[in-house]
Amino acid sequence: MSSPRVKYQTIEFDNTDIHVRSLRDNQEFSDDDGIAEALGISSASWPLFGVLWDSGLVLAHHINTRELEGKRILEVGCGLALASLLLNHKQANITVTDYHPEVGAFLDVNTDLNGDERIPFHRVGWADTMNEMGLFDVIIGSDVLYEAEHIELLASFINQHAKSTCEIILIDPGRGNHAKFSKRMTSLGYVHTQAKPIESDYTIKPFKGQVLNYQR
Repeated sequence: MSSPRVKYQTIEFDNTDIHVRSLRDNQEFSDDDGIAEALGISSASWPLFGVLWDSGLVLAHHINTRELEGKRILEVGCGLALASLLLNHKQANITVTDYHPEVGAFLDVNTDLNGDERIPFHRVGWADTMNEMGLFDVIIGSDVLYEAEHIELLASFINQHAKSTCEIILIDPGRGNHAKFSKRMTSLGYVHTQAKPIESDYTIKPFKGQVLNYQR
């Protein structure tokens, strides 16, 4: 099978430009060695990591308004990791995770496109309890509540890597699972708030989701 076609685009954040290579067609996939299939990633969902979704745009623009100097930051389910590319360009202390085996290669290419140092990447699943990432001051993610059965796994994974004082910022496009997730995070000792993005005119379609915030 031939390699999927890619495209290049530049996303503007005030006076900062972030260059991104992404998949041109979210229907194509290339898993010649069967690595993704062995991990349980179907051909239908294979390309989803390589598409720049509106939730990722909202997360990056939201993060651009925050002062995170001196914070250790983790992005979960990062996909193309636009927010992390932006944070890394600002020389923030950012680490990223995803389960898809192609994420690391795309991340390295996109980091190089922006002339920045490589971002630490860990290919882990939310059920994985043995890893050496450590604890973080801030944990971010976009559109990570797409499966109801992942709620407990994600909450536990986040809690496993959250410092005793920590802020979690998730962008949810409105898939209907955030209420159960928020209830679980509250039971773990986090204070939950949510709000519409201040601005979202940069998204392809009107954004109907929420910025979910959890702090302890």
